[in-house]
Amino acid sequence: MATLQDILYKVNIRSVQGNLDVVVNDLQTDSRKVNKGSVFIAVKGVSADGHQFIDSVIEKGAMAIVCEQLPAQLSGAIVYVMVENSAMAVGLMAHNFYGQPSEKIKLIGVTGTNGKTTIATLLYKLFEALGYKSGLLSTVQNQVGSTVIPATHTTPDPISMNALLKQMVDAGCSHVFMETSSHAIHQHRIAGLRYAGAIFSNITHDHLDYHKTFDEYLRVKKSFFDSLSSSAFAISNADDKRGAVMLQNTQAKKYFYSLKTMAEFKGKILENNLTGLVMTINEQEVHFRLIGEFNAYNLLAVYGAAICLGEEKQEVLRCLSVLTGAEGRFDYTVSGKEKIIGIVDYAHTPDALINVLTTIQKLRKGYEQIITVVGCGGDRDKTKRPIMGEVACKYSNKAIFTSDNPRSEEPEQILRDMETGLSVTAKRKYISMPDRREAIKTAVSLAMPDDIVLIAGKGHEKYQEIKGVKYPFDDKEVLKEVFEVLGK
Repeated sequence: MATLQDILYKVNIRSVQGNLDVVVNDLQTDSRKVNKGSVFIAVKGVSADGHQFIDSVIEKGAMAIVCEQLPAQLSGAIVYVMVENSAMAVGLMAHNFYGQPSEKIKLIGVTGTNGKTTIATLLYKLFEALGYKSGLLSTVQNQVGSTVIPATHTTPDPISMNALLKQMVDAGCSHVFMETSSHAIHQHRIAGLRYAGAIFSNITHDHLDYHKTFDEYLRVKKSFFDSLSSSAFAISNADDKRGAVMLQNTQAKKYFYSLKTMAEFKGKILENNLTGLVMTINEQEVHFRLIGEFNAYNLLAVYGAAICLGEEKQEVLRCLSVLTGAEGRFDYTVSGKEKIIGIVDYAHTPDALINVLTTIQKLRKGYEQIITVVGCGGDRDKTKRPIMGEVACKYSNKAIFTSDNPRSEEPEQILRDMETGLSVTAKRKYISMPDRREAIKTAVSLAMPDDIVLIAGKGHEKYQEIKGVKYPFDDKEVLKEVFEVLGK
């Protein structure tokens, strides 16, 4: 059993009151989960400060408190450890408590605005196909080999994450592929983890509700690469204008992938249609099941990581050629009678929406309409709402603005925010319909044979969050129901 002394390894400690040679039962940052023998780490969070709950966790039986500020009254029976940064301490302590699991596997982090889920999922599927037992930590789901564990955040809290990583080590996983969000980097959720490699996809307008400025968002993403060791590899998108900046100060071995310029992993699209992509990767021609230029970039990133991990080129391409992407990413269904193409996609940033809609335009034979159902999340970056509205109208024949996850906001206000970005031309193309089911039904009823209906924003999600309650809602299932009900 680990002692408190053991699990404080590498933590920046300012002072200690009490004996550190005590056995730790569990670590908690949530005061409601504290039990007898817990170590409670008081973290200053976005919505609450753990320091406020120190008295109540002591009453519940916590035997040690890790904090940035000591309480005015100290109990003689409790061990107090004052640290420089509680959030950083949680990551380091959790890593130590669970036996430093990231050092026993090859952990690969994927960061960027768009593409994280697809890249991480494809890597997981690829390495399983190559014969390795692998782990996946993603927005859609976590997997330990073939066992699925539902995901709640893009990157879990450090205690849950290290517990999952230990589970993966114990299950015999050799590789773990993990989405690494800017929130997780900034909140030190990945503190203490040792990465064998990291991938940068792209960076665009997102999460400014949290990071406040684009420069801060960029700095946070870059700090992930700055922290890599010289034994790791770092792969970046050379075609993103900030792709080179990301790797500027990293000690890791640097590699780039590209469709447009010289790079270690160079691709060229030969064909792009509804049956998939035909492209060359480092002069080798391959047919892939995935569709669209954005997936060409994802495939290059995955290929590059596999080569950096020592896999054989031909075998990697052979396995990659038969893989499908992540659920809710360009996930399409064709109606039985009128052959309307329904596409469900997680696109919830202006750039992601442009990527999906320009891909759909390239797949058109020329006469089909594109009808887009789109919304914006409540309690999230409001500055992107008018841009999302304008993008949907610009690249579609018709657009229906509807609720995404309104959370605590009024859906009608979110739709009004989206409307403020519309030009005179765009205003002729859209209607607003807060009820998402009705919006999908309307889009399908407006569609003629062979038209394309895009339902954007929620992708894999199986719920809609309204006023703190999650109601069951699955875009793909609703789409299939509507096709049947309307006899399309």
